[in-house]
Amino acid sequence: MRFVIKLIIVLGGGGYDRSGYSGGRLQQSSLFSKLVRGARAALMIQIVSAAALYGSQVLLARWMGTAEYGIYDYAIAIGLFWAFVAGFGLPTAVLRFISVYRVQEDWPHLKGMIWGSWQQTWVVGVTTALGGTAVLWGVHAGNDLGAYAMPMLVGLWAIPVVALLRLQQEIIRAFQKMVLSYAPSLIAQPVLLVMMVMIWQRWQELTSVIVISLSLLSSILVLLLQWLFFQYNLDIKIRNAQPAYEMARWWRIALPLMLLSGSRMFLSQTDTLMIGIFLNAKQVGLYSAALKTSAWVNFILVSVNAITAPLIASLYAQGDRHSLQQLVSTIARWMFYPALAVAVGLIVFAEPVLQLFGSEFVAAKGALVILSLGQLVNVGAGSVGYLMIMTGHQNQSVIVMVVSAIVNVILNLIGIHMFGIVGAAMATAFAMAMWNIWLYSLVVRNLGVRPSILDALRW
Repeated sequence: MRFVIKLIIVLGGGGYDRSGYSGGRLQQSSLFSKLVRGARAALMIQIVSAAALYGSQVLLARWMGTAEYGIYDYAIAIGLFWAFVAGFGLPTAVLRFISVYRVQEDWPHLKGMIWGSWQQTWVVGVTTALGGTAVLWGVHAGNDLGAYAMPMLVGLWAIPVVALLRLQQEIIRAFQKMVLSYAPSLIAQPVLLVMMVMIWQRWQELTSVIVISLSLLSSILVLLLQWLFFQYNLDIKIRNAQPAYEMARWWRIALPLMLLSGSRMFLSQTDTLMIGIFLNAKQVGLYSAALKTSAWVNFILVSVNAITAPLIASLYAQGDRHSLQQLVSTIARWMFYPALAVAVGLIVFAEPVLQLFGSEFVAAKGALVILSLGQLVNVGAGSVGYLMIMTGHQNQSVIVMVVSAIVNVILNLIGIHMFGIVGAAMATAFAMAMWNIWLYSLVVRNLGVRPSILDALRW
């Protein structure tokens, strides 16, 4: 945690500045003050949540076995992808608009944004689940899907719940309530799921259908409790406001973000989905263990982005490029070194780490090494995604992600056919490096800041 404390001190204007800039302008920002106050809580939540999510997956893999765990993860991957699509870009849009409405004290539009986005996400989520059920029914009738059919059906009906959980997380995050935003879905849900599974397996056999159903149940409980807590703590001025809607304006921003989120989610799930199509459930399980483990390299980037995304938008709106460069250079240094240490550790100790899932999972060692290197490039490029989105350049990001998604599909087709899960890892790592380098070049051209670790060392 020492590097985290130093990061907070540096971002708080603690005197570190090679150019002699005191950071006073940053300290004057009320938004920045709130971010600093919530930084430790947010980072601690990210650490605990990562441990909870990873620990739950390790336990489920050990209890279910390679094949059942592979079926479970395949169905969850389908549900996650369509849940992101069902969000229609609204989770990122609410983060931007609610922050603006709060500053302007525009309570009617703020309430309209909350209720309107919730209702639209619910309707689109249920419609997507119904459409997916109809397609699954037709495919299953003409081509028996075997063990995949029921898990996929339950996974499809998790779409509206997962979409609402993500939307609700970003709504609450826009209010700077970091604990309430992240803790329920990232900590409480996996812990609750493990407890339910432990109780169930005392009396009944554990299958992928049962685990997915319990996961859906735990998500519903978390969604409802989080919403009740949020409503209870919501300012009376917002609760009593008459909701007003700016649908055209919201959708003008949300639709490009939907394409961006959909492309990004497609990129993150392509390898798992295609392994399930061309190989088998056991290979999905092996690859999933490697993929989830490699995410530890990217953990610091995700944690820091959760805190700094609104600050990026604020500094850009103020036209303060110097402070923006100071910010991205600082976070680049403090993100990369821990990520490098984690990557080296995973590569050196790949076998004992994978054995946590079970002895069979050691076969994913090659995939873990390649994915860890890809994640290291991701971290080294800096917060390029949020730099583009939070500064109004999301349309260019969409092009990058769509092209990268297409390249990823093509490379996975070739890689899986030739090298199995190692080929999938190679394709995914290449696509990851491709979109990060491309976005980096766009950030430099459009914003005039250089966010990579190589730039930070020279700045």
